[in-house]
Amino acid sequence: MSEKLLVRRAAVLGAGVMGAQIAAHLTNAGVDTVLFDLPAKEGDPNGIVLKAIANLAKLSPAPLASRSLAEAITPANYETGLELLKGCDLVIEAIAERMDWKQDLYRKVAPFIAPHAVLASNTSGLGINKLSEVLPEELRPRFCGVHFFNPPRYMHLAELIPAKATDPAVLEGLETFLTTSLGKGVVYAKDTPNFIGNRIGVFSILATAHHTGESGLGFDEVDALTGPLIGRPKSATYRTSDVVGLDTMAHVIKTMADTLPDDPWHKYFRAPAWLEALIAKGALGQKAGAGVFRKAGKDILVLDLEKQDYRPADRKAADEVVEILKTKDPAEKFRRLRESQHPQAQFLWAVFRDLFHYSAYHLADIAETARDVDLAIRWGYGWSLGPFETWQAAGWKQVAQWIADDIVAGKAMSDAPLPDWVFDGRSGVHAAEGSYSPGQDAKLPRSALPVYRRQRFPDPLLGESFPLGETVFENDGVRLWTDGDDVGVVSFKTKMHTVSDQVLDGLQEAIGIAEKKFAGLVLWQPKEPFSAGADLAGALGLLQAGKVDAFEAMVANFQATSQRIKYALVPVVAAVRGLALGGGCEFQMHSARTVAHLESYIGLVEAGVGLLPAGGGLKEIAVRASQAAGPGGDVFAELKKTFETVAMAKVSTSAVEARELGLMRPADKVVFNAWELLHIARQEALALAGSGYRPPLPARRIRVAGDVGIATFRMLLVNMLKGRFISEYDDEIATRIATVLCGGEVDRGAVVDEDWLLRLERKHFVELAQQDKTQARIAHMLKTGKPLRN
Repeated sequence: MSEKLLVRRAAVLGAGVMGAQIAAHLTNAGVDTVLFDLPAKEGDPNGIVLKAIANLAKLSPAPLASRSLAEAITPANYETGLELLKGCDLVIEAIAERMDWKQDLYRKVAPFIAPHAVLASNTSGLGINKLSEVLPEELRPRFCGVHFFNPPRYMHLAELIPAKATDPAVLEGLETFLTTSLGKGVVYAKDTPNFIGNRIGVFSILATAHHTGESGLGFDEVDALTGPLIGRPKSATYRTSDVVGLDTMAHVIKTMADTLPDDPWHKYFRAPAWLEALIAKGALGQKAGAGVFRKAGKDILVLDLEKQDYRPADRKAADEVVEILKTKDPAEKFRRLRESQHPQAQFLWAVFRDLFHYSAYHLADIAETARDVDLAIRWGYGWSLGPFETWQAAGWKQVAQWIADDIVAGKAMSDAPLPDWVFDGRSGVHAAEGSYSPGQDAKLPRSALPVYRRQRFPDPLLGESFPLGETVFENDGVRLWTDGDDVGVVSFKTKMHTVSDQVLDGLQEAIGIAEKKFAGLVLWQPKEPFSAGADLAGALGLLQAGKVDAFEAMVANFQATSQRIKYALVPVVAAVRGLALGGGCEFQMHSARTVAHLESYIGLVEAGVGLLPAGGGLKEIAVRASQAAGPGGDVFAELKKTFETVAMAKVSTSAVEARELGLMRPADKVVFNAWELLHIARQEALALAGSGYRPPLPARRIRVAGDVGIATFRMLLVNMLKGRFISEYDDEIATRIATVLCGGEVDRGAVVDEDWLLRLERKHFVELAQQDKTQARIAHMLKTGKPLRN
């Protein structure tokens, strides 16, 4: 059993963009963190670090789960602060990519590193063994590489790179900490330049650039082809390069050229002429306002190599190529790509062929198994399938033959032969029993480290499946299942996990079964989102058909389901990740406990479609305000904290912020690894049940803010209306929200019950739903996915 790595305090050396963001994410995870940099030449010696911490608030996407966390980072410098290192359990170095600078810093800090502490370099490609040469002997077993991908809060990948002397127990402790505490997906890489992710990912970009030149396609055309159409992020190839920074791209390419002289593809490891020209002009991408793409007003322009100038970015993927890419069967898709004479199809085949060729040729040098390569690319570059999975899905043997034919015909970028194992009769590299390791010539299973027992459904590779437990009950809306651990798990079957009549009826049925058969119930979805809220299309259909009674009955059923969750005799735990909007948010508000992944975007967004929350959400806020104020306290002051959140349809940017917005409770849990969410939610349900859970007593004495509260909210709204921050219709919706929150036109301090508040919610919801402007907002949202301000 390896020892746990206990991290009470961590240090990050280097307050550049990457170092500051790593410090931010450690702080998100509740780790007391010290951030170091050089002493400032004038003023406060910690000035450089203080500036970097202030800058965290300006970055998008936000590195901090809440802006208030910035204050928790301790600033320090290498002249006066080194004593602070003695109290740190983990030290991560993240300074510029220069071997001499890193080694100088190691010499300086080594005497201050505690005898038990781990030192790791966040280098993106320098040799880990070479870096370790300057360390004292006793520190070397506790040194390794840990490469976070940018931005470190959001990118799932962390590459762990052992040096020759690294103690395996240290690696296991660090792997466990990275997985559970920071929420990362850990892949072990060998100590080779650029490790796995950037070695394969940057080669893919270089191959794409090479074939762009060969095919004469435009940069915008290539981005149209190499984004979501082939299962990759919207930023595709060139927009990604602009975001990363063209200077950074050139630097990584130069690292490959300098450190991989014997690579058979070496002649391609150079920045294309257009890239060098852009860098020379200072057009470094997004940070400089121009790169391959640039914005002119609202228009997006793209560099045109023939014109040597920018033109509108309007070239798309050709219809016949889109048609090929939509082919369901991957084998058929690749056959059609290779046979097509269309330049875009030929370009795509060439890019895939050279990527497969490169990945297979180098697999043995860079990674232990094909799994490590595929997960590194998926988690670090956001592809839906890694290179080996894509190849295997397309028919391993046939594709291998095509690649070999193209090598012989001189069409491939390199004439290096494919390795022998590719042709040993195999039909792929991934199977249920494991993934292929060329070094051991065997399929190796996933890691057996105890931390992975917390992942009931790990991110599956091609050929892997994890059975979904035993079904206890199922209808068209939900499935209730169990693994025999005394906890029922209920998952929605609708698109985006929206709430339909079948979901409402199914949930009520599932709770009834759970009360008889289980100790607890968890609401969990196998994939994001948790729930995008009510089924708007169904609701709009009822309204347009004039079925107001049926519509009101649906709302009443929604409220009844929320109340059933709240008053269930077993604890109902909501396991939230991704979007939890509208009804999805209300369900978690009514659960006994919410367990939310850090990247949960929670909000009562009904105002955006001209409605107000009516699944018990406003009622619940009023109940909580009354409880928080206590006897004789100021209910209005409590309501004021949440009113704007609801009236402006605010969505949290993290689970931590959802707590601050009053949409999650202080006792609700935030989880860092999405794959551990189900495990933690079950543990929470069992813990609540084990401690003698009873639902709350019905809230029959809710003190409300009444007419005075409504009038005070009206004053706020009049100012917003005059300042043109809101439209007249926004004002009407917000007034109705205020009316429900304050318990209606009753005296201030009046006492009401939950039914009173639910009736108010329902009345105003149904009245709003019948207005033309609301129906226009709903229709606009369904059509465009964006809110309409009317």
